[in-house]
Amino acid sequence: MHFISDTAAVSPLSDLETSSRGSKLTIGEHSMIDAFVKVKFAGGTGDIELGQHVSVNSGTVIYSGNGVRIGDNVLIAANCTFAPVNHAYENRNLLIREQGFLRSKGGITIEDDVWIGANCVILDGTYIRKGAVIGANSLVRGTLGAYSVYAGNPLQLKGARL
Repeated sequence: MHFISDTAAVSPLSDLETSSRGSKLTIGEHSMIDAFVKVKFAGGTGDIELGQHVSVNSGTVIYSGNGVRIGDNVLIAANCTFAPVNHAYENRNLLIREQGFLRSKGGITIEDDVWIGANCVILDGTYIRKGAVIGANSLVRGTLGAYSVYAGNPLQLKGARL
């Protein structure tokens, strides 16, 4: 089920799947979904919620998994991946695809006024506080401080917005 604001701009070249499990996609006012963005309902029953004035650029993939909540005025550069779910793999006597998923770490939450650089991977359990900046090519997990600047793999605090 999709709830897309009339003022949102969604490229006809984006791919917004419909959930077979009752999960929903919400896109707020004046948000933009670029060409070749993929929204995939897989690996859980979480919803995907995008606030107002959110920009999601080309090549980004958002899986529903355990849920993704993105606040207002968030900028997401090209080719990012939001993966709020993890495969179980411990039992070597079963194929990984037969083992299901690990317990949720809480999905992904991104507060308002965040900028995520190109090619970032955002994992289950990530909480990005208001005003944070994530440098390109970063692997993001855990809680990130408000108005802080992070980059890298492993992710490192690089500074703060003053």
